[in-house]
Amino acid sequence: MNKASVLLVDDDQSLRRVIEFSLVEGGFSVTAVASGEEGLEQFSKARFDAVITDITMPGMSGIDLLRAVHTSEPGTPVIIITAYGTVESAVEAMKLGAFDYITKPFNRDELRIVLERALKIRNLERENTELRAAVIDRYRFKGIIGESGTLRAVLDLAGRVAASDATVLITGESGTGKELLAKGIHYAGRRSGGAFVAVNCAAIPETLIESELFGHVRGAFTGAVRDKEGKFEQANGGTIFLDEIGDLRIDLQAKILRTLQERVVDRVGGSRPITVDVRVIAATNKDLEREVRDGAFREDLYYRLSVVTLHIPPLRERREDIPVLAEHFLRKFDPSPDAGFDESARAALLAYGWPGNVRELENAVERATVLKRSATITAADLPDRLSRSGGGVAGIILNLPEEGLSLEELERDMIVKALEKHKGNQTRAAEYLRITRPTLIYRMEKYGLK
Repeated sequence: MNKASVLLVDDDQSLRRVIEFSLVEGGFSVTAVASGEEGLEQFSKARFDAVITDITMPGMSGIDLLRAVHTSEPGTPVIIITAYGTVESAVEAMKLGAFDYITKPFNRDELRIVLERALKIRNLERENTELRAAVIDRYRFKGIIGESGTLRAVLDLAGRVAASDATVLITGESGTGKELLAKGIHYAGRRSGGAFVAVNCAAIPETLIESELFGHVRGAFTGAVRDKEGKFEQANGGTIFLDEIGDLRIDLQAKILRTLQERVVDRVGGSRPITVDVRVIAATNKDLEREVRDGAFREDLYYRLSVVTLHIPPLRERREDIPVLAEHFLRKFDPSPDAGFDESARAALLAYGWPGNVRELENAVERATVLKRSATITAADLPDRLSRSGGGVAGIILNLPEEGLSLEELERDMIVKALEKHKGNQTRAAEYLRITRPTLIYRMEKYGLK
């Protein structure tokens, strides 16, 4: 284990030697110098974990050295040594960012305790910074696995919108990774240092959702014994993720619209609005355009939310991502080099429709790693529903032509037939094909269908 390095600066030779001996005896690595100028020279050559300096010295004072150290390395703790008559200067040093000061005379244990506390706090701050950096790195789209062109296009657009504060609406079926994409947008943007607050609008009881979102004041209702911040206030300076926003009551949609427009929230029972600075990312597995037409969702809120719309296609529409995701989850649950899938397992994974999308695939791979009979996962290790699945292309095309076929032509023909079957009604055709209407429109544009 490396010793903590300490720079000791004091023009009193005898005191400097006593402190140096005491710190070395305590397990520290010490560089001792006699002036502020020498101390600054040493600090410019090597970074120290802490600095201990006398406050009154000829030439560069301890306060001047403190300023120089914090200009170069703001996180380095500086401990000031001061005589009784210069305590006012020590207080000034504290205002400038010194960790603590200690007055002469002092015993060796007193100085070591202050130094150890300073190093402990500095280490905690470093760990916190490293953990935050790791979280940011994890969610900056790196956790979204896939090679399909449709997914890459979504991630490209998400990366471009991340730099702004624009409101984003993420659409897609359950289990496609909408919250993961929202986190990627947050941590890739300028608000990455702020909070990411996720709210599942469908999971909170209707009697509590307003208080959860906007907070309440004491006495607003039975049980409100104290003031409470809502999720919007908790996300101040960061991002709030409103998952399943299509399930929100109409009256609460109006309050969210006010928050988006005015940048304020009204606590339940409160008499004054509270200003918030929040980026809003919303998600839904519903067709909000249809919800607007049916009167279940406010049109003005829909347009406020969908400044940028990102649609995550379901797994069955990007089958080339299935093997990549399956391998990723396998490494997650079984990192041994011998782990893998045999041909029967790969075929079963590709043939299945995955109504639960990526979440269901992860669950299936985890189950297989637990129940597998050998290092290699076979079709028998996968859930029974995969082998029972009779849907998909395999159930439609009984005999594959020897000369091969075009998957794009097959998909185009299926879309045309579905539209013909439902007399051009896009909503019903999308339901028939088990895709969302935005996905159908995207595919129609891709193939030039009108």
